[in-house]
Amino acid sequence: MKSNLVLVGFMGAGKSVIGKTLAKMLEMDIVDTDKMIESKMNMKINEIFEKYGEEYFRNIETEIAKDCLNFSNTIISTGGGIVLKEENINYLKQNSVVFLLNASAETIYDRVKNKTDRPLLKVENPLEKIKEMLEFRKKYYEGSADHIITTDNKSIMEVSSEIKKIYITN
Repeated sequence: MKSNLVLVGFMGAGKSVIGKTLAKMLEMDIVDTDKMIESKMNMKINEIFEKYGEEYFRNIETEIAKDCLNFSNTIISTGGGIVLKEENINYLKQNSVVFLLNASAETIYDRVKNKTDRPLLKVENPLEKIKEMLEFRKKYYEGSADHIITTDNKSIMEVSSEIKKIYITN
């Protein structure tokens, strides 16, 4: 059995809240790759994007994905774009089962519309941007996943229980 459980998916799919619930349910540690990046850079994700750009951020993200090889018995909640680089997924899959948390564009928009810390959604029509990004990333998300869980119209506990059941039988 692979010792870690990775959560991938678009922003607002539920990775952070599901990760925290799963960590309690499964008695595992939890890390968030975006928080690890912020700690390493001593800046918020927004600031990194503004000061250095997305490519720089993605390179730091790869370093963090590689650092995840050192974890065991850990839930790894990832940033929404970590799947864009195949090497990130290769690192994560070495010792982890990868779950894609899937949600519709409308659900995601409802969950993130009042957040100010989403640099990729600072556009005129965020819902349209979410749809475009989901369509573009679909093959990356699905290609990275060992299991796909839909989070639309489900409670945190329902999604967490579904993942737990699959994870412990893996």
